Amino acid sequence: MRKFVVKRLIISVFILFFVALIMYTIMRCIPTSFVEAKARQLSQQPGAKSYEEWLAQLNAAYHLDTTIIQGYFMWLWDAVRGNFGDSWYWNGPVLVQFENSIWYSFALGAISFVLQIVIAIPLGILAARKQYGMADYIITVVALVGISLPTFFFATILKYIFSIQLGWLDLYGMVGRYYYQLSTFGKILDLAKHFIMPVATLVIISVGSLMRYTRTNMLEVLNADYIRTARAKGLPEKTVINKHAFRNTLIPIVTLLGGSLPGLFSGAMITETLFQIKGIGYVSYQAMVNGDIPFYMFYSCFLAVLTLLGMLIADIMYAVVDPRVRFD
Repeated sequence: MRKFVVKRLIISVFILFFVALIMYTIMRCIPTSFVEAKARQLSQQPGAKSYEEWLAQLNAAYHLDTTIIQGYFMWLWDAVRGNFGDSWYWNGPVLVQFENSIWYSFALGAISFVLQIVIAIPLGILAARKQYGMADYIITVVALVGISLPTFFFATILKYIFSIQLGWLDLYGMVGRYYYQLSTFGKILDLAKHFIMPVATLVIISVGSLMRYTRTNMLEVLNADYIRTARAKGLPEKTVINKHAFRNTLIPIVTLLGGSLPGLFSGAMITETLFQIKGIGYVSYQAMVNGDIPFYMFYSCFLAVLTLLGMLIADIMYAVVDPRVRFD
């Protein structure tokens, strides 16, 4: 196991190197240029230098007058020393802006992730046990609706019902108008109230795929010979499902859940934008569309590290849920 982990970590370093190179190349090639927009803005001030002079000066200041390879290795040299620079768009250190926004996204993702597991796996098992029954059809339809329709559709429906029609929840934002005048307990309730619609949106769009995945794998396990043998021995159906079938169903599910690790920290870009939550998804989206290379490079590398870590954890979990799996 130790050799396997070390080998995967070494491979991950090389993967991360090329992922960062690809992301840096993309950011240098996108049409949106933060430097051009800033040079245009500065050149329009009274008595200012020309646009071309400002552009040359800013390109030199931000190291954009180099080739892509040179610029990448300059960024990489600073990154390995822990210096990720300042965010061009958010006007502050990248790490400070990241720290200020990551925990909103983590709370949003963690709550949604827990609810997704609590709802999807039991319903997936129920659908498999009641195959071609009324419960199976209802669960399948609900799952397909959640998978098929886009995020903004559910967000709009929730806003229309609970904000416009009923007036129970605010349309957007993380806190209410009088948040800073509330007590500590009141602030917690206000935050929880503003989390309801974003969490509900994320759960609706994510629960369907895990539900269908669990149903498919449970059906495959329930048709296995050892399950028939367990039933032939007279074991209660609850014991057959919980102690025999479900444990073997977990093996493929671990892969799906391991890949969900980046989602806990990456933020839900569309959901956060729709509800104006300044989490990492919303902040990184604004940085990307405005050509903020330092911030988006840090964010994309952060996601790459989480993805590689999630895949490693999933592989290790194989040995936990299935003792037959061993790594040389």
